[in-house]
Order: sequence, then structure tokens, then C-alpha cells
Amino acid sequence: MKREDLAGGIRECLQRLPAPYAQHYGVVPPPPPEAGVMLGDAAARHGQALSALGEIAALARTLPDPYLISRVLSRQEALSSSALEGTHSTLNELLVVDEDDQGASHATRQVRDYARTLEQFLPQACSEGPALFRLPTVLALHQAVMQHDPAYRGTPGTLRQDVVWIGGTGHIAYSTYNPPPPDQVAACLEASLNYMQADGMQQMTQSLITRLAIAHAHFEAVHPFNDGNGRVGRLLLPLMMAADGQVPLYLSPYIEAHRQDYYAALKRAQQRLDWPPLIGFLSDAIIRTVTEVQVTRQATQALKATWRQRRAFRKGSAALRALDLLTDYPVLTASRLGHLLDITPPAAQTALAQLCQVGILTERTGHARNRIYAAEDVLTILNRPFGEEPALPDPSS
Repeated sequence: MKREDLAGGIRECLQRLPAPYAQHYGVVPPPPPEAGVMLGDAAARHGQALSALGEIAALARTLPDPYLISRVLSRQEALSSSALEGTHSTLNELLVVDEDDQGASHATRQVRDYARTLEQFLPQACSEGPALFRLPTVLALHQAVMQHDPAYRGTPGTLRQDVVWIGGTGHIAYSTYNPPPPDQVAACLEASLNYMQADGMQQMTQSLITRLAIAHAHFEAVHPFNDGNGRVGRLLLPLMMAADGQVPLYLSPYIEAHRQDYYAALKRAQQRLDWPPLIGFLSDAIIRTVTEVQVTRQATQALKATWRQRRAFRKGSAALRALDLLTDYPVLTASRLGHLLDITPPAAQTALAQLCQVGILTERTGHARNRIYAAEDVLTILNRPFGEEPALPDPSS
């Protein structure tokens, strides 16, 4: 870590690290600012992002669950956030393991843990508000997302007792940023959490987007765990939105697609307390993510209209009712469909057979039992690269 890369206010926060790294210094980050932050070049994008939050809130009011928007979106968030840390799976693998855990890889189980953690904590964020952000919550988040990581050093859900560094080539001498010494982690994390609880002036002087950027940069600067800090830090973004009464957006797909800009903006915030680049980046992430949700929803609505032309479904039939489920459950079993529609196993099998006959579903296993069905057209829409236009099937086919 080069001192010349650090702003004067950060250089004043350096503290010598313990042996065997006593020749190096860690940054004890100052508490997040509560005063207003000048947005500079980020002002216009920030304004557009606030408008985008209004658009997604209007959409959410038309849906049964305005806080999740889509079960699949939470899984795409899990995939992208995990990929940023080198843990890779696919949407197909993740949706299959939701139905059948046998043979799942460690990576897929870790990604599933992330998605399940979101689903577990989002309702708490909605009900508790900013009071959610206390030490037991962060420890529980970490324990939940790292529990199936075989390479994790230590016990998931406990603060680090080791020196860590960010960047470089495996040696602290080449790092770009050194988080605080282990004995300062608890106090620094408390400062992060106090800020996220929004009990101070920041609730009046800063927008939610500004608070997202500052809280994220500060949490990552503290780096409270041996590993998994990025995943927990990105989990906190939709939780902060939900705690503020907003629709939680999943920003990791955008972050993954623009990772170098993300790291550069995060570095500016941590090394120089320069907030506008990260505020601008998250503003862009919100704008583009809202657009992506809208485009995906329009595509899946058009797809369902095409499906209804393939067969004269009986009104109220299980097969017709299933069409509205397939965008959230594009991979499913007869048992899952029966549970979702509250129908008997024979009725579920009949519905699946009808949907397979007209090409809406495909049976993947070829087995007589434990069959898994997939809506391949939905998966084609969902698996497209971030920002790419969705491909719809030919209505005449």
C-alpha cells in the first residue's frame, strides 16, 4: 500500500499492523460522514437513479410480493456476487439444485446459500427497518453465506483475528489497501453499523443512494472477515434498500459486468474519501438494473402470451395456472408444481404433460422418476448477458 495513494485524512488514520507484518500499516477508517456530500459529476446520474427507484416502486405495487420482484432475480444476484469472488456456477445449476440437491458442487451450494440468505433476511429488513443493522445480523449473514465454503479459514460468522490486505499479488508489500489491524475491527464495524442504522444527520442530509455508497465503501474498508467480505457487503445493499422502505434491487449483475469501474470507484472512496465516483457508479447500477427488470418483465409477459396461443387451455386448469409460475420457477418438479398450485400429484403430472406436449416445458432427465422440467424459453431470456436484448421464440413455431 503506497502512502502517496492515500488522502491526507486517511494517512492520519494509519496504524502499525501486528507481527509478522509490523513493517506495514493498516487504515483505521474514520467513521462515515453524516453531513451532506457534494455529488459533483455524479449529480445528474444520481437524479436519474432516484427517478428509477420511483419507477420500480410503481411496478412493485402491481405485484403480489413487492419486495422480491422475482425469485430468479435473487438467484442472478447470488451468481454474480459469488462470481466476483471467484465462486462460479450457472443459473441452470442453481435452479436444478433447488429441486434436487444430489450431486451439487460446493460452488453451487455456496451460491444457493447466498440466495437463501437474501430470502431469509429481506423480510426482516422490511419489518425491522434500519434497526436490523447490528453486529449479530452481520455475523449471521456471514455465517449463512460462507457455511459451505470448504476453503474458509476459521469459523464463518466470527470477526477476523488475522491481518488481511486488498489487491497485490499475494503479498502485503504489493497491496493497494490494508484494512485495520484485527484489534480495531470490532470498533470500525460498529461505526459502519451505526451509520447504516441512520440515526444521525445522514438520514436528512444524504439520499439513500449516497448512503448505500458510503456504507458499502466503509464496510469493505473495514474488511471484518477473513473472506466473504465482498459477498456480505453486496448483500447489505438490497437489505439497506428494503430497510429504507424501498424495493430492494439486486445490483451485482451490473457490478459484475462493470467490475473494473466498480473496483476503481471503491478504491477512490477508500483511499481518498472521494465519494462521487462510487455514488455515480451505484446510480448507474440502479438505472440499468431497473431497465433490465422492466425489459425482462416485458419479455416474459410476451412469452406467456405466445404460450397461450399454443393450446386452448381450459379456464382455471392447472396447466393454465402454471404458466404464471414458470417465470419464477423455470426449472421445477411435479412435487414443486403440486405444492405451488395446491393440487394432487396426478393433477400436477397431467399439467406437466400438457405443457410438454406444446413445447412450453421440456423434461430434462429422461428418468421415469424424479423428473425435472424446464421452461427453456424462460431460461434463454434470463441467461442473456446483462444489458442484451432478450430473444423471444417465433409465435408461429
